[in-house]
Amino acid sequence: MMAHDAQARQARSWLPHPLMTVLLILIWILLQNSFSLGNLLLGVVLGVLFPLMTASFWPDRPHIRNYGKAVVYFLVVIGDIVTANIQVARLILFARVSSLQPRWLCVPLALTRPEAITLLAGTVTMTPGTVSCDLSADGRHLLVHCLDEPDPEGAVRRIKMRYEARLMEIFE
Repeated sequence: MMAHDAQARQARSWLPHPLMTVLLILIWILLQNSFSLGNLLLGVVLGVLFPLMTASFWPDRPHIRNYGKAVVYFLVVIGDIVTANIQVARLILFARVSSLQPRWLCVPLALTRPEAITLLAGTVTMTPGTVSCDLSADGRHLLVHCLDEPDPEGAVRRIKMRYEARLMEIFE
């Protein structure tokens, strides 16, 4: 058992974030738009070096409690981005500017992990028609701007139920 723990610590020292390494390799190959041994080797070098160089900035790695729910969250966000793009395109093409109801929302947060709050803010920003603009000093409220929102309370409920509740299941 002791030998296994020592091996795990040694592997973490040269590969501190294995999932990030794999993701960086895949992104590198996709950015190159062609697969070759050279691109793969360069991707591996970058995928190992970048996490090593940034390991000191990640003192506590985020702990994901449920990877299945993380995948579901990702799919929900992708679907919401597509849907919101259609809604925003419809607003731009067919709605009168005077009929839009832009709103500022103050979303109270139950999330406490910085990674989860950052992911929530990024999710809101990636969804067309909304932008997360600020986090309160105490980290308990997220300020969000909506392009067109006739029901501000409903929008806050949707953000909390659709995104925050899922992130709590994943991170907290």
